[in-house]
Amino acid sequence: MPDAELITGADDAAIARWLHARLSEALAATAGEVAITIPGGSTPFPILAELAQLGLDWGRIAVWPGDDRIVAEDHPASNAGRIRAALEPLGARVVALEEGLAPPHFALAWLGMGTDGHVASLFPNTDPRADDPLRLRRLVPDPLPPEAPFHRLSLTIPALLDSDALVFVIRGAEKRALFEAALAGGHDLPVARLLAGADQPVTCFS
Repeated sequence: MPDAELITGADDAAIARWLHARLSEALAATAGEVAITIPGGSTPFPILAELAQLGLDWGRIAVWPGDDRIVAEDHPASNAGRIRAALEPLGARVVALEEGLAPPHFALAWLGMGTDGHVASLFPNTDPRADDPLRLRRLVPDPLPPEAPFHRLSLTIPALLDSDALVFVIRGAEKRALFEAALAGGHDLPVARLLAGADQPVTCFS
């Protein structure tokens, strides 16, 4: 099991300060570009708004969605579109997922988690594997979530594990219990499969 730190009660500003510290360290360690992956959904954007106030060299940060719905970028369900609107004005290079792209090594992989244990768009029915030969895969959740009934593109477990650190931001006691069970090897849901392969530091805010 990975070296995991579980932090409870942190608000958006505190999480933003943590992200700022990690990204500042990554930027200081190289003169080149730093790549990160961040989740979609509603959770990250208030945190990103706080992070934007703290000052980073966004011009050296490439931001990849961990997954996306296969819709036009101007569609409200597009993760890339929302991330671009939030971070491109700061100077970040936002990468829209497309089949055939080769994800880089990530300084930080920021993830959410569903109550079914999915991470990115690696839903239980997609049978995600640590030995997946692809690093970016087209997937169809089954059942399709009614709030976002779209086919998906998702980074795979090998792509997410090619990172210096994993950070999860999850909300609620149910998700925290599911995450703790994954750490303990108590189930085989996608989040557990990801954590089982992790040898980098893992932080979970809940």
